[in-house]
Amino acid sequence: MSEREELIELVRQRSFQYSEDPVFTLVSGKKSNFYFNLKAVTYYPASLVLIGRLMYETIRKQGLSPAGIGGLTMGADPIAIAVAYTSQLAGNPIQAFSVRKTPKSHGLRLPIEGNMEPGDPVIVVEDVVTTGSSTIKAIQAVRDFGLEILQVIALLDRCEENGRANIEACGVEMVALLDITDFMPEGG
Repeated sequence: MSEREELIELVRQRSFQYSEDPVFTLVSGKKSNFYFNLKAVTYYPASLVLIGRLMYETIRKQGLSPAGIGGLTMGADPIAIAVAYTSQLAGNPIQAFSVRKTPKSHGLRLPIEGNMEPGDPVIVVEDVVTTGSSTIKAIQAVRDFGLEILQVIALLDRCEENGRANIEACGVEMVALLDITDFMPEGG
């Protein structure tokens, strides 16, 4: 079994839920036949190893050379840390960073936590893309901080509610490691 297939199986076991009737309410208010709680995967040790390797491999295959990787806390945090760890082991370190939902009201009031400097090329990551709104919020914060976005990489694209199109309308290409077709029952 490939690492990608192993990750799909872990998502299927730990995160994916499906119903013949649309019983799952999404953040948008829309009802759906399926739901993913990816925190049950992205915070699971075996999954983190696979996510780190697969994301890092995706970055390398595309010829990207980011200084950093991160996104909106908390969905992106374990993914970014897994990639940072994997990249360090490979001898090609990529810094992890986190975009705060709101900057702290004290201290340095930073919207981005990590070791990024304006002008650094980065990848924005997301656990699940539906409408793309949290990814777009991260894109705006990253750009406001002065970072150069090379690409958005999602762990999972639900392939509904125009998430990819909404993100790409911001002028950033998005790729996804997995999408809903990896999980839907035959004929679903």
